[in-house]
Amino acid sequence: MPMSNLNDIFFTPAANQELTYDQVLEDVQRYFAENHASTIAEAGEGNAERATSLLKELMEHYIVKRKYALDGLSTKELCSKLYEDMAGYSFLKKWIYKPGVEEVNINAYNDIEVIESSGRSIKIPDKFSSPQHAIDVIRRMLNACGMVIDDTMPSIVGFLDKNIRISVDKTPIVDADVGVNASIRIVNQQTVSEEKLLNSGSATAEMLHFLTACIRYGVSVCIAGSTGSGKTTIMAWLLSNVPNNRRLITIEEGSREFDLIKRDAQGNILNSVVHLLTRPSENPALNINQDFLLERVLRKHPDVIGVGEMRSAAESLSAAESSRTGHTVCTTIHSNSCNSTYRRMMTLAKRKYNMDDSILMQIMVEAYPIIVFTKQLEDRSRKIMEIIEGEDYQDGRLIAHSLYKYEVEDNVTDDRGETRVVGHHKKIGLISDSLKKRLLDNGISNKELEEFMQPPKEVS
Repeated sequence: MPMSNLNDIFFTPAANQELTYDQVLEDVQRYFAENHASTIAEAGEGNAERATSLLKELMEHYIVKRKYALDGLSTKELCSKLYEDMAGYSFLKKWIYKPGVEEVNINAYNDIEVIESSGRSIKIPDKFSSPQHAIDVIRRMLNACGMVIDDTMPSIVGFLDKNIRISVDKTPIVDADVGVNASIRIVNQQTVSEEKLLNSGSATAEMLHFLTACIRYGVSVCIAGSTGSGKTTIMAWLLSNVPNNRRLITIEEGSREFDLIKRDAQGNILNSVVHLLTRPSENPALNINQDFLLERVLRKHPDVIGVGEMRSAAESLSAAESSRTGHTVCTTIHSNSCNSTYRRMMTLAKRKYNMDDSILMQIMVEAYPIIVFTKQLEDRSRKIMEIIEGEDYQDGRLIAHSLYKYEVEDNVTDDRGETRVVGHHKKIGLISDSLKKRLLDNGISNKELEEFMQPPKEVS
């Protein structure tokens, strides 16, 4: 039948035009489950093009036959929407691949919100038709990455793509009327300039130049903060400033956020960069974690090692030992402040290594002389809140001093309910003589060093 005739039939008034989309979906699902279940399964695999095409053809024929019509949707559009709900990722697809979206959080089948790259969180009107519908869609997403979620394994973390991480919980961990709880993180490769960091007020030029000098001249840096505070952005920028003649190796878990390879206009690679990814496996013999890769990296003669995030005991101590053996390490960690970061490293290491607290603290302070603390403020802006230099750990006391700090003066709310943070960065102190000597020994010039040796003064 010609398509024009199909459209005429489709838009002919009929009783079925009064149905809601959810009612149409329920009927179409029931029909295809009874008559074309194998076709749906093959299409859901994502690699059976013929099955997908056939399913859409059968679906279009069925909805025309049933005279289904929904306001604002053509036959093709209705078919596409039904297909995504039955064999694809439903409405999640448009949000996952929408520019500017950083995360999709499913609190319940009927409560979904997205977090934009600006940090703003918004509730979206889209929702699943039922708890089971939510479970079915999420299960298909996990199947695409070779993972299965069921009652024996109701909590799981997987990667849909090299840059999409999904963390899921279902019944019995969540209530039956919720269906599923999931967090889908879209990990975009970090590309940020000094100008952008300065314009956003994340830091001052002197702060950025100081951190760059540390990585350039052999002083390891750990960047601390909570999720979404801007840790990875700062780390990516620091590593992008590693000189082209220095060998840089990065280790990341599951998905790659760094893209640090530089090319000239002809596409020739200018710097020396190796990007490595972990490969998790329940089989210990096949599991390749960050600690395993750290051991291998040390045999590749790196000048700078970038460890995406310290999460476990093994990598916490391994990264620290790498730094203490002459390698420059830049990494991130979750913690609440600069000073608490050292204790956070120590408690991570204690999970596996039965070592005295004071010894572990001394190791961490020696390994990471510079700690950076980042935070997302009330107005969603991301700031470097403090940079400290750790000098020693003696008699149960951390010897450290603040170099730079962001001071919040006020949080002003306008007529629209939008909050604006008022504050400024301050230089608090100078680097120690020992750190100054270390930088000089590693090649910094007195001219470069002079910028950081000026007496503290307020900067903005």
